[in-house]
Amino acid sequence: MRFLRKVYIAQVYLTFMVALSCPVYSAVSDPPDAMTNNPLLKESSLPYHFPPFDRIKDEHYIAAFELGMARQLDEIAAIADNPAPATLENTVVAMERSGDLLSRVRRIFFNLNGTLTNPNMQKLEKEIAPKLSAHSDAIRLNPALFARVQALYEKRESIELDPESKRLLERYHRDFVRAGARTSGADKTKLKALNGELASLQTTFSQNVLKDSNESAVIVENRSELAGLSDNAITAAAEAAAAAGHRGKYLIRLINTSGQPPLKVLQDRSLRQRIHEASVNRNSKSGEFDNRPIVARIAKLRAERAALLGYPNHAAYEIEEQTAGSVAAVNKLMSQLAPPAVANARKEASELQAMIDSEQGDFKLAPWDWALYSEKVRKARYDFDESQLRPFLEMNRVLVDGVFYAATKLYGITFKERSDLPLYHPDTQVFEVFNEDGSPLALFVVDWYARPSKKGGAWANAYVSQSHLWGVKPVIANHLNIPKPPAGEPTLLTWTEVNTAFHEFGHALHGMFSDVKYPRFSGTSVPRDFVEYPSQVNEMWADWPEILKNYAKHFKTGEPIPQPLLDKVKRASKFNQGFATTEYLAATLLDQAWHQIPSSQVPGADGVIDFEAAALKRYGVDLSSVPPRYRTPYFSHTFSGGYAAGYYSYIWSEVLDADTVEWFKENGGLKRASGDRFRKTLLSRGGSIEAMDMFRTFRGRDPEITPLLQRRGLNSQSFVP
Repeated sequence: MRFLRKVYIAQVYLTFMVALSCPVYSAVSDPPDAMTNNPLLKESSLPYHFPPFDRIKDEHYIAAFELGMARQLDEIAAIADNPAPATLENTVVAMERSGDLLSRVRRIFFNLNGTLTNPNMQKLEKEIAPKLSAHSDAIRLNPALFARVQALYEKRESIELDPESKRLLERYHRDFVRAGARTSGADKTKLKALNGELASLQTTFSQNVLKDSNESAVIVENRSELAGLSDNAITAAAEAAAAAGHRGKYLIRLINTSGQPPLKVLQDRSLRQRIHEASVNRNSKSGEFDNRPIVARIAKLRAERAALLGYPNHAAYEIEEQTAGSVAAVNKLMSQLAPPAVANARKEASELQAMIDSEQGDFKLAPWDWALYSEKVRKARYDFDESQLRPFLEMNRVLVDGVFYAATKLYGITFKERSDLPLYHPDTQVFEVFNEDGSPLALFVVDWYARPSKKGGAWANAYVSQSHLWGVKPVIANHLNIPKPPAGEPTLLTWTEVNTAFHEFGHALHGMFSDVKYPRFSGTSVPRDFVEYPSQVNEMWADWPEILKNYAKHFKTGEPIPQPLLDKVKRASKFNQGFATTEYLAATLLDQAWHQIPSSQVPGADGVIDFEAAALKRYGVDLSSVPPRYRTPYFSHTFSGGYAAGYYSYIWSEVLDADTVEWFKENGGLKRASGDRFRKTLLSRGGSIEAMDMFRTFRGRDPEITPLLQRRGLNSQSFVP
């Protein structure tokens, strides 16, 4: 399934968060060693400038932020006030070079805050977010600085610039304009206020989602209620309950999506209902973690900002920068996909109800029944259920003999674990990555286990981004949320988790293969609706026969996965796609609904849930048994991540992905020549070339939608290419 993973949150815009003249004040005085012994204040001396995690303390951040902003303030002032005529080097490249300390502390802080947060870091995040927004405004809304960029932009065709440098100038100019550099002084003041408040609200939204997910975990009194869960899962639930102060009971943690994994196996219907309702009601109950007023305010402020910048709504502002190009293009694709997806979901629902009736179940299909009964139908139809795969999907084998093995076969790169580098958590690993000729390429951090201090989902991030300007190689991390089994037990993955591992490593490859001069274009610094494309392509190797046979071996016996079982996996690959596509589209359409309206139409806090229901009904995706993948109050992608008006990116990218998979198949599949072509023309170029131009160079033509329709088993007659 292509949408069962947390999107990688693109943070391209953070490149420009720079200093403002107002300092950042901490609520608590900095301890004496916050400056003298602060490891963040200088570039790490470890290999690849790997962060010295063992030396970094919470109290180091605020001092590093303050000094980083002060230094960058001086650098930006020197650029803006330079009496010499503007050149690429003394203006745009100078901005690229500025703020190295601030960039370093920002990357480390926000990356760790996502994977290993604590109350101190959450408090600092709330304090620092609006300050960083103000710093971004300080540079983007600086008239003298924009005048220099504008002067260069106007003569860009007459000065000698290499293609990447010319694109850098054009991107900087566009960034300034979109930030409001051409607005009046009064409007600039309004923009600064809007941006600061939005930064604070988005931070609060994100923190509330994590807190309420932990708070809403379901306590189970009796082991008998857990019938269907494996013994290991039950033991883990008992340990989680004990750790939370409920010894003798069982605790079911919630993941960030609406659907919860235990619903696939739990036999107790009342418990399934409890878990489902706990999940979908998160952040919508009155109290400390209620996100409804925050949603209403964020939507209103975004709409007001868009209007101030000359756009009809926030979606128009955001999508202008994406490969889709326009709201109309996104709406067209969604309107084409929704009817056949919903029709398939209704057909699947009828089949599930028939299964319920055949078992003399005296109830109508509800959302908490779908996962369990779809597995029953799958087993009846294909003599296969996903639990048959798990003994063959041991985590370390998936990583080394699957994810890494595929990359070695396709790109020639190799991996060696490093035990000499400090870890931020004992469950993490670090691997050095080498090119085929033995030259060093990158460091790769693996962080796959779930924990209460970690945000939900799966994602990739960079601790160091590749850049020839700075002469640095990348340090990339992958994060999943796989439940950790009891001590001494193997970690056996679901098929969805395996796909997620390959998906996130696709992002890692995008970062590790980066070969650009300027940090602005490094790695995944591409349009949001293009960033998921390479990662989705990498999923194809999860079930590629040569790769699958190499890693899918029984965790006890080492026996390869039987061919008949593989055949069943293939035959069942399009099963339940109506549900998967509909739940994704429902969330996507909610995202667009919130961001395609003017501020005057944004409801108040009390109207958030009604607005959601009306939008789902209007778009025709209001199936009672298929809730949106994310409901509004915990939809982090759109209200705190980098995907506002952009959650459509997964399906948009999948058009490119499915077409590219066909190219690999047409060209012999797992071949070095094919991998080298993909790396050279696309993965290594980051954002230094227009995204769709990269695709056309690789594919030799524009994308076609037919491969996607065939993959999802949708009726191609319903679509206009």
